[in-house]
Amino acid sequence: MISFRKLLFPFSVVYDAVTQLRNIAFDQSWKEQISFDIPIICVGNLSVGGTGKTPQIEYLIRLLEPQFRVVTLSRGYKRKTTGFYLADKTSRMEDIGDEPYQYFTKFKDIYVAVDTDRVNGVRQIMKKLPQTEVVLLDDAYQHRHIKAGFTILLTKYNDLYMDDLLLPAGNLRESKKGASRADVIIVTKCPPNLSSDAQEKIANKLSILKHQQLFFTSISYDKYIYNGIEPIELQEIDREAFIAVAGIAKPHYFYDHLKIGRTKTITFPDHHHFSETDIQKIILKANGKKIITTEKDFMRLKGKIHPDQLYYLPIETTFINDHSLFDNTILNFVRQSI
Repeated sequence: MISFRKLLFPFSVVYDAVTQLRNIAFDQSWKEQISFDIPIICVGNLSVGGTGKTPQIEYLIRLLEPQFRVVTLSRGYKRKTTGFYLADKTSRMEDIGDEPYQYFTKFKDIYVAVDTDRVNGVRQIMKKLPQTEVVLLDDAYQHRHIKAGFTILLTKYNDLYMDDLLLPAGNLRESKKGASRADVIIVTKCPPNLSSDAQEKIANKLSILKHQQLFFTSISYDKYIYNGIEPIELQEIDREAFIAVAGIAKPHYFYDHLKIGRTKTITFPDHHHFSETDIQKIILKANGKKIITTEKDFMRLKGKIHPDQLYYLPIETTFINDHSLFDNTILNFVRQSI
């Protein structure tokens, strides 16, 4: 598959030219960028999927929500609604998408909105929720019509953007030069014990600019699995007593943490909408055993499989070092921008 994609490199050259011309148009103000009198933090990446945007957004929510009125704004990928949509108690996952629905159900003191047009989305937020003090733009690094006040770029430890190619030969949405727009670059999904020497080598490889800060994070898994009724400690469950289901980008991290063989897993595409056939396939594979899935997949499977059988394993972003520096950088930006 990899060798076949490399044959597509000529198309990547064309794609590079198109995306670079687009970026030049914004850099030279030939295309308009809209700024707002409200703190806006953009979280995104240069590559397609799997860099850990959802746990990073959740980290920011936990950091900001105690002090500020927070609204998240996402595209709402694969939702069945159109235009601007502000989640309320009647909203379903199909209305806003799996990741926004996860934010909405998990954090009770924030607002969650979706709109493919981020400029319109922020305008609607300011109109409908004038008390808003900070907006988190989810997966909006390439949405340059809106000018965020602070930008966070994510790149995965074993798949750095410097080692990748542009689509379709690789997974980059735009040239590596696009990293220069970031205020903070976070290397995600690192080994928890990543040494200072290894961090320095990555910093040199990424050629961090003077105005940028670099951080390293890892994924921390909860000790418990949840079904909304009663949590169970993961260590207490026999590896033969469950199967794993995932519909996320690069699910091998999830499977490896569960220490479960691939014969006891079912993998679907990222953001997959589970059909009745899929549900029957999962139930048949489980054969009465527990089904452990990711929190994002749980949002799409909930109500389709009996809660006594369906569980999810939460994850969080953990900073390997300098988390106080990151926290203070974000908090100071918001305080100074309000």
